[in-house]
Amino acid sequence: MKAAIVGIAGATLAAAETALLRPAAPAGVILFARNILDRDQLAALIGELRACLPADAVLMVDQEGGRVARLRPPDWRAHPAAAVIGRLHAADEAAGLRAAWLTGALIGLDCAAAGFDVVTAPVLDLGLPGAHAVIGDRAFGPDPVAVGALGAAMARGLLEAGVQPVAKHSPGHGSAHADSHLELPIVTGDITQGLAPFRDNAHLPWAMTAHILYPELDTALPATLSPRIIGEIIRGRIGFDGVLVSDDLAMKALAGPPGALAAAALAAGCDLVLHCTGVLAETAALLDACPTLGSEAAARMARGRHAAATARRPLDAMALAAERERLLA
Repeated sequence: MKAAIVGIAGATLAAAETALLRPAAPAGVILFARNILDRDQLAALIGELRACLPADAVLMVDQEGGRVARLRPPDWRAHPAAAVIGRLHAADEAAGLRAAWLTGALIGLDCAAAGFDVVTAPVLDLGLPGAHAVIGDRAFGPDPVAVGALGAAMARGLLEAGVQPVAKHSPGHGSAHADSHLELPIVTGDITQGLAPFRDNAHLPWAMTAHILYPELDTALPATLSPRIIGEIIRGRIGFDGVLVSDDLAMKALAGPPGALAAAALAAGCDLVLHCTGVLAETAALLDACPTLGSEAAARMARGRHAAATARRPLDAMALAAERERLLA
């Protein structure tokens, strides 16, 4: 498998995409709202993808709850934003932790039933006053202890539903004053508080890097491309030893052709790169530049699959949804 997870263009798999994906063998595909119309269409698309991807490839989806949700009503449940759960936790700690677990479990059940392996949640960034709204209500709140605990509860729910969670965006996006989708944010000063939720969740099977420049750590390179930040901070101070995937290399925080960015992120220490546009020429260039998945990265992916398989247990979605509704009423 190639060390990349890529997007596709639409709600069906085009013949040209099949012709690219089958021999290139990426480590996975990520789906977005443009790829998802309803249950029947998604089931057919996932069947097509499984038929042309390697057996160990993952299918990934952004399903945080709130405004970041690719599976939406009426075919799937609506889920609260992290900030809603954070406010409940501030008023009633036990209720907030339970709501976080319930939301992870319910999101996980939806995604596992649809055919996904990996869900890019929980968000462990801090929701800090004055920061850019790109995180905003996607964060549980400003307190690193609470964010760490709520993120862990949500991740546990996802795992018990049978999907692998992704802690994002390491080593912390919360205090950024710009949107990395549009430009490169710069975060100055001590980032110790922002590291805490990631350190508390260092056991999770996956994490995603932040496209952010931290000048005190690396004056030239954002975290995704920085060997120092990945090696000394994410792998070192945070202690994360799972699958490290880049955020989307097509975001405007990074500059350069897809292949060159992929090579730089992998050289910096990412296990996998993510490229989401679904533009065929860009995907082809990226996959052409990507090496085969390394043995250490493959072992980390295998550990992630094992974690979800061993944590999975029977869950009653209707009962869990009713309980969450009562807690959030």
